[in-house]
Amino acid sequence: MSAPAPLLAVEDLEVRFAPRGRRGPVVQAVAGVSFSLQPGEVLALVGESGSGKTTLGRAILGLQIPTAGRAVLDGVDVTERPARGPQSVHALVQPVFQDPYSSLDPRWAVRRTIREPLDAQQQGTPAERDARVAELLDQVGLTEAHGDRLPAELSGGQRQRVAIAAALAPHPRLIVADEPVSALDMLVQAQILNLLDDLRRELGIALLFISHDLGVVRHVADRAAVMYRGEIVEQGPAGEVLQHPEHAYTKALLAAHPTVPAPPSRPTNHPH
Repeated sequence: MSAPAPLLAVEDLEVRFAPRGRRGPVVQAVAGVSFSLQPGEVLALVGESGSGKTTLGRAILGLQIPTAGRAVLDGVDVTERPARGPQSVHALVQPVFQDPYSSLDPRWAVRRTIREPLDAQQQGTPAERDARVAELLDQVGLTEAHGDRLPAELSGGQRQRVAIAAALAPHPRLIVADEPVSALDMLVQAQILNLLDDLRRELGIALLFISHDLGVVRHVADRAAVMYRGEIVEQGPAGEVLQHPEHAYTKALLAAHPTVPAPPSRPTNHPH
């Protein structure tokens, strides 16, 4: 029996940045990366700052034009300029960024932020969009009262819940989460990670989880891909990569975090 087709197939993707002006070398941020992601799977991209993992995520989101290669999501090449035009393509993949405060419009109430992707893609009637916003607030552990608040009136964890709700609004197949808990304290980190895991299992959404934190990766990922200088140097089941690394760079990462602690398990899921 043939293997099921992946939801996401990244093939020889490269991103190079030309120097400003005429001086300086071309920087190759992503160097011929290939990997696949199945529906409902969590793949962690692991590496230090500057390894290329965020640039790779931005290319998959359509925020960075690759120099070569492609990323095919649900049969659509999202790295081609013409493919990024249709609104339905934008709905396939949504981001959750590291700092929810900077990714939310400070002038918009929570309700408007969550509804904005639905309005932009004209999904459903106005009444159906309102109902969808109420459903999403409940799914991420917020109340109707939170819908009327501004980002400044929320805690960091609550703001990240809003960002997750907005990402879920257009029913994406894939979420690219770039260091989504690194700005939060340990207790709130665990709550957000558990929320993402619950939503992934409930909705069948795949997750590309970008992180430098091996403890977090151990907690959330099915598979891990280790990036170094723009290349994936090792990938496989997360437990296998973290417990029996083969590449020298992976070993160095683990040596810097010898215990690879997991976050606290399943605290009470209050929306802090």
